[in-house]
Amino acid sequence: MKPAWDKLIAKFADNPSVLVADVDCTAGGEDLCQEMGVEGYPTIKHGDPADLQDYEGGRDEEELVEFADTLGPSCSVANIELCDEAKKALIEKYQKMPADKLKEFIVGKEAEMKKIDSEFDTFVEGLQASYEAAEKKKKTDTAAIKDSGLGMAKSVRAASGAGGSAEGDTEEL
Repeated sequence: MKPAWDKLIAKFADNPSVLVADVDCTAGGEDLCQEMGVEGYPTIKHGDPADLQDYEGGRDEEELVEFADTLGPSCSVANIELCDEAKKALIEKYQKMPADKLKEFIVGKEAEMKKIDSEFDTFVEGLQASYEAAEKKKKTDTAAIKDSGLGMAKSVRAASGAGGSAEGDTEEL
């Protein structure tokens, strides 16, 4: 994807309405990536810098260029004329809110997001622990079966001329 992305950056380098850029989330851009909610790589975001949205489209050059060609100013406080009535009403509601109430609202919603992320992480850790326990049990149980003489039994069966696999075989030994 990197070569296609680099071509996209070059194509939009002089566009005054669209910025195409990349950030190294493993180095100097780590704080920015955390702030923007980047969890996997590569992640593509678009839209108002204060309200970036995840890009879910294709990753080849043609699909990226096609999507980028649709970009430009979008609904935001700076471009309210581009908003539908519901978003205009929401912007107006927040504009009328006292600064301390607006900050309180934002902090509260960010705390809710953190809680959701934390609950998800805890859930995934539980799944990981369950997986590891099941994998360990499988290895232990499989080793016990192999140690019970299964290999030798197969060898004796094969040497006796019966051959083949015992799976699905109803003949008694």
